[in-house]
Amino acid sequence: MRLSQYFLPVLKETPKEAQIASHRLMLRAGMIQQSSAGIYSWLPLGKRVLDKISNIVREEQERSGALEILMPTIQPAEIWQESGRYDDYGAEMLRVTDRHDRAMLFGPTNEEQVTDIFRSHVRSYKSLPLNLYHIQWKFRDEVRPRFGIMRGREFLMKDAYSFDLDADGARKAYNKMFVSYLKTFARMGLTAIPMEADTGPIGGDMSHEFIILAETGESGVYFHKDWLQADLLADIDYASDLQPFVDKFISIYARADEKHDPDNCPVSDLDLMTMRGIEIGHIFYFGAKYSAAMGANVSGPDGKIVPVHMGSYGIGVSRLVGGIIEASHDDKGIIWPDSVAPFGVAVVNLKPGDKICDKTCETLYSDLIETSADPLLDDRDERPGAKLAAMDLIGIPWQIVVGPRGMQNSVVEVKRRKTGETFEVSPSEALKLVSNVA
Repeated sequence: MRLSQYFLPVLKETPKEAQIASHRLMLRAGMIQQSSAGIYSWLPLGKRVLDKISNIVREEQERSGALEILMPTIQPAEIWQESGRYDDYGAEMLRVTDRHDRAMLFGPTNEEQVTDIFRSHVRSYKSLPLNLYHIQWKFRDEVRPRFGIMRGREFLMKDAYSFDLDADGARKAYNKMFVSYLKTFARMGLTAIPMEADTGPIGGDMSHEFIILAETGESGVYFHKDWLQADLLADIDYASDLQPFVDKFISIYARADEKHDPDNCPVSDLDLMTMRGIEIGHIFYFGAKYSAAMGANVSGPDGKIVPVHMGSYGIGVSRLVGGIIEASHDDKGIIWPDSVAPFGVAVVNLKPGDKICDKTCETLYSDLIETSADPLLDDRDERPGAKLAAMDLIGIPWQIVVGPRGMQNSVVEVKRRKTGETFEVSPSEALKLVSNVA
């Protein structure tokens, strides 16, 4: 992508309404623009990151055996009335009426909708297990939306729903999602800690929320230092028994501040760590809560008709964009992990119009496209300092800086955004350097 042809409305000043790092940086980097309170338009740079995150989530869901569907944002009120949640959900649900006076709602979640799909098509245990997921926009009418996309009203969410014959099968499905979540967040460069959680309006008997560590997180977390040490995610075969693996994770101490009892903590002071954390995923097992109420039944091996056991599994996809920034930034801007960066490499031409600089940049840009490094060419007629500041702000992992002074010695400067390290190398060596990671 050529920056001269791109829409990147970066801001020099921090908007006054932005209170946390991710909100400030997303606005300044031209990733989002507020439409109304808690609702944002995603601009090209932000949309690229959102898509990168969605793709990782999608790949790990499918590796676990989940099947992608797409459910509507607007749902009929009657299926929520069947489950008993229509009146219970409260003011966060946006209720609307269509032109025929039918009660509708903008979905805050999809347990009822997916249960209706299941009961319409599945009759026998032979069709189980089944896990259906989608990545779709949700709406919850927060009383006080704040912190940009971190506490907005409209948000992009991955929600999956498992269907099993009995509690044992449902626990296996739960374990698969547990492992899938750990793998998903690790691919994004995040340390995600699962902790037992309340089930809230979703309901159920078992629930874990996944917390990523960030200094600006919304709640305190106490955890054993093992969470930050050796790689706990060895190669896992989803077809194997995952219970011991899940048990291992659950056994490593981690508690939110309101559930941490310092007088009875089993971890020594030497091993106990504390940081702030941000919730970015939540999984639930709720048995037959929805299937029994809505008639989602199957015939078992003995011919008896029984309600299926269900679980639901959510990841805040748009919230993850903000969460990653909160966990990875400095005073210059965003520091994207390679896997979710909007572009892999920025080629910065410090003097457009200089024949040697132009030719070198064009060659580097073409070669990087060939190696699938996803390059961005800054070919704007702009001051060098402004260009370099913009690249740091938007957080491209690698920068190849081409200027007249370096060209006199046939070298370019390569910068690694994460560490700040710089290298003066030939253009061909620069390609090798960034291609080893990009």
